[in-house]
Amino acid sequence: MMPRALIILALVVLTACGSRQDTADRDTNLRQLRNPNGTPEEFSIVPPKPLQAPESLTELPTPTPGGSNRTDQTPLKDAVAALGGSPARLDPQQGIGAGDQALVARVSRFGRQANIREELAEADQAFRERRSLFNWRLVPQDTYNRIYRSQILDPYRTLEAARQAGAQTPSAPPR
Repeated sequence: MMPRALIILALVVLTACGSRQDTADRDTNLRQLRNPNGTPEEFSIVPPKPLQAPESLTELPTPTPGGSNRTDQTPLKDAVAALGGSPARLDPQQGIGAGDQALVARVSRFGRQANIREELAEADQAFRERRSLFNWRLVPQDTYNRIYRSQILDPYRTLEAARQAGAQTPSAPPR
């Protein structure tokens, strides 16, 4: 009886070890939207935009190594253009738009860190690595909610605290 129990336990342990995710894969996609069986994903293949001949050769931009191509898909810019916005405002080299300069000045009146995004990304990476040391399950679960469970705010408790502090708050749906 004892050897059978050890064999079953060994099989369960080996099965659990075989489903571990690669660290880079786990970090880039917390919501488990990847294809688990390793076959090509038909929705990740995006065809390029059609080629267009310019009116004259002087309209062609100078090629830049590593730069974008005129036929590359830009879904975010296409969505902004379809909704009537200016896709050029999404370019990082544009800087802060005129409409947002007052907001940025007000928010950064006490100073700001230039590398805050990199710093937060490193802290988040370290937090997720600490949380994933002994974090395996027999049944798959949403990684995002499991890792950040301790940081979720209770909206009703926060609303009640704001009301007790004297803040005017909108009504909330019942629990």
